[in-house]
Amino acid sequence: MKTNRTLVRRLVGTSLVALAAAASQPAFAQDTATTGAEEQGDGQLNTIIVTANRREENLQDVAVSAATLSADTVKSIFDGGAEVTALAARVPGLFIESSNGRAAPRFYIRGLGNTDFDLAASQPVSVVMDDVVMENVTLKSFPIFDIERIEVLRGPQGTLFGRNTPAGIVKIDTVKPGDTFSVDGSFSYGSFNSVSIDGGVTVPIVPGVVSLRLSGLWQQRDNWVDNGFTGEEDAYGAYSEIAGRAQLLLTPTDNLSILGSYSARDLDGTSTLFRANILGPGDNNLNDNYDRDTVFYDAGAGNQAKYKADIATVRANYDADFATLTSITSWANSEGSSRGDIDGGFGASFLPVMGPGFIPFPSDTQDSIDLEQFTQEVRLASASGGAFEWQVGAFYFDSDFNVTTVGFDFPPPVTVNHTNESWSVFGQVSTRVSDVLKLTGGLRWTDDQKDFVVVSGAAPQARSVSDSRLSWDLAAFLDVSEDASVFARVASGFRAPTIQGRDVAFFAAPSIATSEKIMSYEVGFKSELADRRVRLNGAIYYYTINDPQFSAVGGADNLVQLVNADKGRGFGFELDSAFQISPDFLVTAGVSWNDTKIEDENLAVGICAQCTVVDPTVVLSGNTRALVDGNPFPNAPEWIADVTARYSFPVSATGEFFAFTDWAYQGKTNFFLYESREFNSNNQVEGGLRLGYARTDGSLEVAAFVRNITNADNVKGGIDFNNNTAFVNDPRVFGLSARVSY
Repeated sequence: MKTNRTLVRRLVGTSLVALAAAASQPAFAQDTATTGAEEQGDGQLNTIIVTANRREENLQDVAVSAATLSADTVKSIFDGGAEVTALAARVPGLFIESSNGRAAPRFYIRGLGNTDFDLAASQPVSVVMDDVVMENVTLKSFPIFDIERIEVLRGPQGTLFGRNTPAGIVKIDTVKPGDTFSVDGSFSYGSFNSVSIDGGVTVPIVPGVVSLRLSGLWQQRDNWVDNGFTGEEDAYGAYSEIAGRAQLLLTPTDNLSILGSYSARDLDGTSTLFRANILGPGDNNLNDNYDRDTVFYDAGAGNQAKYKADIATVRANYDADFATLTSITSWANSEGSSRGDIDGGFGASFLPVMGPGFIPFPSDTQDSIDLEQFTQEVRLASASGGAFEWQVGAFYFDSDFNVTTVGFDFPPPVTVNHTNESWSVFGQVSTRVSDVLKLTGGLRWTDDQKDFVVVSGAAPQARSVSDSRLSWDLAAFLDVSEDASVFARVASGFRAPTIQGRDVAFFAAPSIATSEKIMSYEVGFKSELADRRVRLNGAIYYYTINDPQFSAVGGADNLVQLVNADKGRGFGFELDSAFQISPDFLVTAGVSWNDTKIEDENLAVGICAQCTVVDPTVVLSGNTRALVDGNPFPNAPEWIADVTARYSFPVSATGEFFAFTDWAYQGKTNFFLYESREFNSNNQVEGGLRLGYARTDGSLEVAAFVRNITNADNVKGGIDFNNNTAFVNDPRVFGLSARVSY
């Protein structure tokens, strides 16, 4: 297997070199005519360009339920040093959480995700950064900086993008080198000595031929959480994150462009702070055991998290007049570890002391990973703008990584190896049936194989799973007027079989889940009204899943097991809107409602150690299990809403004072497969505010800011195998920020 993979890498590398050497004509470049973008008039909304179909298109012309986050909005959300989980609920249908601190986020779209905290967990949401799939959870946490935009594509997207994506895609595009010298930067300083610096500079070395962009990020915060057990003040909560990116763009001829990039990150921080017995009992309210500024730890060695990653990519585009050939080759590595006092307290029931609350047994665990990923994608896409457009391509994915689990109380160290090799071919065709109707169809064939073996600490227990499937989508887009369109889309997708080997550390066999298969149906509308001062986009969707994969996390047995339910379904709606109330006053708002349901009368899963389960229970092999038929998917918020508003007033011909605020709402969310009175959340609100001065040409901005302005204590997740442990959001942060661009 290793020999074959090495051969594949050499072959695609050779193909890339051959592609680069073949060029001799002008490079293809899209303009406003081909993308459908238009210059906005005074007081009109900006045109939003997306690449949902691997082409630059106006958001209003794409038959996909999509939302975007601009670079300015992301910078505002990240003021004070936040990371990717801060994007949760910032667009309808998107949720993100993590029980691994800044290292391994879990993404959910339309309620589909994976609650598994293991570093080997697969997810149905794909994160794509600069056209490279970030498959492993530690790669999904790669810092976001110097970005152009973030797109959230909801629903199955497999016929054009790298991996099987039954839930959707979070697509991150960074700023690329250009033909003119430019500098962009932002700086913020706030509470807890929080610092965030994000910037980039473009240097045209040979204008029009060679251009370089260097960008970087530095975020840090001091310790601010006390240890009430040891009496140590400011013992936890610190982090230091450094990341950088170098991009070199070569355009040796008008036909050829080659973009090489290298990115790296180095994180030294605190893993998630678990807090024992802070929920209930009997409800999901924070009780008297909770103090945001204090934990009570007797283990965990400081809850340290250290991760490094680097990503090297070469993208080549060759324009052959009738079509553009694209090759994307990428290598990624990630290594690091997280350790934590998992029980969230001190002592145990069989020791002289324990607390807060009842601690059955101590748990101090460390997980580490050593990963290599290689991807190769080749696409041939017809020129844009015609009545008939098409794309064909192939994708290869290969990952190989070890995960080591060490229990400093229990269990002994165990190292397991996971490999995943996947091939796919895909194609899409779009045609204009008339001046107002466009039809699009796509196909994708995928072959996916995963292998698992224990490297040390237990019996080998080798496992292998594979599947090959055809997925497809059909969409129709109809212009009903100059200002409004409707669309309909039917799409299939699947997530390949998965192996979970964490239970080997607890003397159990690896668990396996077979492929989950999704059918998704949606209808929607897109409109720009009132002379492009109001944008209203919405969609209604319904999907069914056969054999949905779930992770039965924790429970009284302290296991993480993969299970397949018989079926699952979800339906709901999303609405994205923007209102240019005046040239100086912009409001955006989004809302989604999502109803998910597990459909399996016989699915029984482990329950919590101490919480109040409200599901029917059965006893199987001497263990109490909950029947979860009819329950919502875990970590699937029923409601998500977001609002932003920016108002400015001029103080000179070149400057203005402004106020910007952003708010996110998360409705009822169940944390696990079973339902209990404790492990859920509801009615969570978090907002921010910026007040400052800006140059109207965008070259300078200075502001005072506050994040989590109400200092809301929002529970973001729980651990159920020991006691009623939970973890919460970041505290309020005040600070100052500055941004420059020229």
